[in-house]
Amino acid sequence: MSYKIKEESNPRHKESRNTENVLVMQGGGSLGAFACGVYKALVKQNIRIDIVAGTSIGAVNAAIIVGSKTDSPEKDLEDFWMEIGESNFQIIPDLFVYDWDGHDKKYLLKRISSASINAALFGVPKMFVPRWQWWNIGNTMNTTPVREEFLDPRNWTYVYDHSPLAKTLDNYIDYKKLNLAATREELPSVLRLIITAVNVMTAKPLVFDNTQIEIKSKHILASAGYPTYGFPWVKVEDDVYAWDGSLLSNTPIREVLYVSPRNDKNIFIVENYPQKIDRLPSNMIEVTNRYKDILFSDKDMFNIQMSKLVTRQIQLIEKLYDIFENFTDHSKIVPDEINKIKVEYKNLIENYGAEIKSVTRIIRSEIESPNILKNADFSSKTIKELIEQGERKTLEKLSYCKSMDYDFNM
Repeated sequence: MSYKIKEESNPRHKESRNTENVLVMQGGGSLGAFACGVYKALVKQNIRIDIVAGTSIGAVNAAIIVGSKTDSPEKDLEDFWMEIGESNFQIIPDLFVYDWDGHDKKYLLKRISSASINAALFGVPKMFVPRWQWWNIGNTMNTTPVREEFLDPRNWTYVYDHSPLAKTLDNYIDYKKLNLAATREELPSVLRLIITAVNVMTAKPLVFDNTQIEIKSKHILASAGYPTYGFPWVKVEDDVYAWDGSLLSNTPIREVLYVSPRNDKNIFIVENYPQKIDRLPSNMIEVTNRYKDILFSDKDMFNIQMSKLVTRQIQLIEKLYDIFENFTDHSKIVPDEINKIKVEYKNLIENYGAEIKSVTRIIRSEIESPNILKNADFSSKTIKELIEQGERKTLEKLSYCKSMDYDFNM
């Protein structure tokens, strides 16, 4: 699904702002490798990205892209994912079972990847480790418990320690580069980074923007701390404890519009969880797989529709303002009111009212039959397949956009 705004903006409106290309990446655990392929394709097609936004694993991807230690962030991102995949344990072998196909009414021999089970039991050392591993005692995050508490699950608030992720990211992220915009240093190529989390105590969204704060590894870990999957909250400042931003929104478009309300937008959305399927689930595994799709799918259509409505209102305001400026007889209008109208117009049009010029969705497809642990399959094989699929689907979508005369300011 893609669309673009057909009606041209008022010339005055166009002159007052730039158009930004925004890459928005969803959370989704191992499914985040799909976004790596998407970004590789964007680079190949010379699509300039101005803002990179994400939550959960999308925040991890975004931070590597913006803070890449080399001049090839697409390679760093792929190397990161391959390192994660190569660290995945292969202790329990894949299983072969006869699976009932509810649609064709017959049993089919099916191979079930054990990668997710291995990750759940033994962790993925370059990303997270279970608390019950004896060698991990005393090696957890800043919330390190005393030994008695560690051995008593009644006091646990998390199951997996994902601080190893911070060490892995050190190999790929230059935090000084990541925060150049925050320190106001001059570097035209610096990208704006926006990652999201949620305040555990207040349930309010937390937006980490590298033009406003110094983003550190703790902010990335906070964005990726999903409690239902057993990950901990992270203390990001005094009395502020953060969980995964996907608890509020797995597609942080709203947050991008909030922190960048002036410039128009071309938005690329990487969807790890498809909104539409071809048929109803036929068993409980497929039911669980589908409810996760719905739970984590993009729910920003309403925000996009509201933005389109605001765009129409802005266009109407500009037409009315043109009439107002060209109307020579202002004798019936109090001078103070004329001044208020001009000041308010300047404020609204020059500082707010970003138009969404286009939305391009790149949607992941299932690479195997539904799996309730599909977002925990960190095997090298699956990571490679997801990267390849992301690149292929993006190139196909960009080819379509080109045929429809989309302008991404390449």
